[in-house]
Amino acid sequence: MTWKQSLFPSPFTGKVARAKRVTEGGTQPSTSPLPSSLRAATFPVNGEGMIVVLIAFICLLAFPATARPQHTYTNPILYADYSDPDVIRAGKDYYLVASTFHFSPGLPVLKSEDLVHWKIIGHVLPRLTFAPEYDLPGPFQIDDSKSKPVDGTKYASGVWAPAIRFHDGLFYVYWPTPDEGIFMATAKDPAGPWSAPIQVIAGPGYEDPCPFWDDDGQAWLVHGMKGAGPLILHRMSPDGTRVYDSGTVIARDPQNLPVLEGPKIYKRNGWYYIFAPIGGVDKGGETVGRARAITGPWEWKTVLSKGATEVQGPHQGGYVETPSGQGWFIHFNSTGAFGRIDYLEPVTWQDDWPVMGDDGQPVATHAAPDTGAWRPQDRLQASDDFSGRTLGPQWEWNHNPDNSLWSLTARPGFLRLTAGKADHLVTARNTLTQILQGPETIITARLDISGLSEGQRAGLVLFGVQVPWIGVARSGGINHVVFAQGGVETAGQEVGSGITLRAHVTPDQTVHFSYSRDGRHFIAMADAPLSKFSWWKGSRPGVFTYTTDQTGHVDVDWVHVTQP
Repeated sequence: MTWKQSLFPSPFTGKVARAKRVTEGGTQPSTSPLPSSLRAATFPVNGEGMIVVLIAFICLLAFPATARPQHTYTNPILYADYSDPDVIRAGKDYYLVASTFHFSPGLPVLKSEDLVHWKIIGHVLPRLTFAPEYDLPGPFQIDDSKSKPVDGTKYASGVWAPAIRFHDGLFYVYWPTPDEGIFMATAKDPAGPWSAPIQVIAGPGYEDPCPFWDDDGQAWLVHGMKGAGPLILHRMSPDGTRVYDSGTVIARDPQNLPVLEGPKIYKRNGWYYIFAPIGGVDKGGETVGRARAITGPWEWKTVLSKGATEVQGPHQGGYVETPSGQGWFIHFNSTGAFGRIDYLEPVTWQDDWPVMGDDGQPVATHAAPDTGAWRPQDRLQASDDFSGRTLGPQWEWNHNPDNSLWSLTARPGFLRLTAGKADHLVTARNTLTQILQGPETIITARLDISGLSEGQRAGLVLFGVQVPWIGVARSGGINHVVFAQGGVETAGQEVGSGITLRAHVTPDQTVHFSYSRDGRHFIAMADAPLSKFSWWKGSRPGVFTYTTDQTGHVDVDWVHVTQP
């Protein structure tokens, strides 16, 4: 059985691993429990085969193999908004990418050794350079009370569903922006640096690209169209930077394959496969098409759906294999304010069709993948004391930041945010966010507000539609603690030069805001429901400042994130 498209490539050779598992310098080391001196022993006498077997048996009794503990995992593996995930294995490591839309830096890369526990290692895109609106130039019609129109911004645009592959010694990532086209970048190390984006196809309306390099060296690109249109296949240059034709429709069946999008293409046992979601983000399932030729004809089968579970829309993701040949599928499920969180499903094969999860429905718990590793210490980064020279990889700005208005060096050990002019938080520059982790999270931030100026606001936000926040507003030379939602501010007590703000997000997708003057005793301020849909993303905790009058600054001492 052979696989294509970096299901388990060796990053050291740049080739796809075949029957032997390839590592740097040769095949995988033996996993025999016997000492190497006994494994290598031979006896040049008659019946030597029987003697070797007998000695091996005796040694197995003397040196019994230590059973590897059997771990289990519980879904979701990532209770965080890593939407539209794709995954590959390179050597013993697994890499995942996800859509980030209007947040910058864009396109995070996650790493795992066991497919269950993940950490962030970098981003493909330092900035979103596709159009001027990614800098929030305005003019605006949007405000804190509504989600559209989005003129003068790029809310819900930016990086849509990406694909990651490893080919000829390079990691490749492809992604669409719905208004500008299909792009790609490469790197020797998935942690970066990545090459500057190259536009593979120009123009609006494209979505969800995935590259494929066939056995004969021919490169292909498959993608969908905005609005979940047909799947289209192009011949592509060997370096993956341009397509050779206008494309051929290979799948269009609105009745049996409604809302067909997000294709990922593979090859197995002489069959070409496309894994693709159908039915829409909220309640759709996963389908797989197969064909003997990449150009078709394709036959389709639904392989994952809700079934009797509470997972409303188990679909869109990537397939990967462990070194031992186990198959696994990582997909998202839409959850409202927590965004599209990620699940891991076992995959077996029957009659050259994949069987996902528990006979086609998601699993709640399962034996962990046979990866040879188990690393619960690998966690998504969250807390930050801003003592480093760079921001932690968990942070992403709302649209591109104005780099003249923030600093980690103006006051070492603090993040300084200088207020830019804005009428609303959703149109302000330099709101610094990270992904919300569920099902329950407490975010606490300590702010030095002695540098605030007239008309300035600064605080802790659950960024999204209706944009609820707690913070401080300065008016008439006095700082007041403030709760706001939907653009309506409610002022509280007068506060001095420092304040600790807290947002406790509970499983019912409500945020409970409180504050403290001394950092120990917290005073409840307000509760607010979180928006169930915010420009394709979940709610995101973050810190911010902006001003309607004079420019000042806020110094963020730290942000602590805990999960009860």
